[in-house]
Amino acid sequence: MDELLKLKNIFIKDSVTDWQEAIKLSIKPLVEEGYCEPRYIDGVFENTEKYGPYYVLCENLALIHASSEQGAIKTQLAITLLKEPVKFKADGYDVRVLVALVATDSESHLKAMQQISTIFSDENLVTKLINATSPETIYEIFVS
Repeated sequence: MDELLKLKNIFIKDSVTDWQEAIKLSIKPLVEEGYCEPRYIDGVFENTEKYGPYYVLCENLALIHASSEQGAIKTQLAITLLKEPVKFKADGYDVRVLVALVATDSESHLKAMQQISTIFSDENLVTKLINATSPETIYEIFVS
């Protein structure tokens, strides 16, 4: 996980106006750091239009991603914690943790996905995560 997540790609934000802003915000550092092309964001929007918010996995968690053909350059993660939750559809889950994933293949990120699954199946870790006040705290939760 420590190879796929850099401390500088973890952010805490009070709120967003809507789910579209949440997606742009979560992927922005990966575009700026050269892990994906700007069109990767468009890919997420196109996929959402076709399939709905498929990336909202459970209460508090959205794993924002598009396909590798939609502008992925190098596999990497970015995490955005929202203090005020956002909904991706009216009757959907409240989401506070946005994990943006850029993957260039179907395997290089699997261990990271297992770690994310482990974190979100532990209520104490989820509570610690959504109450985090620093990127360092979030980083420790994800890489330990």
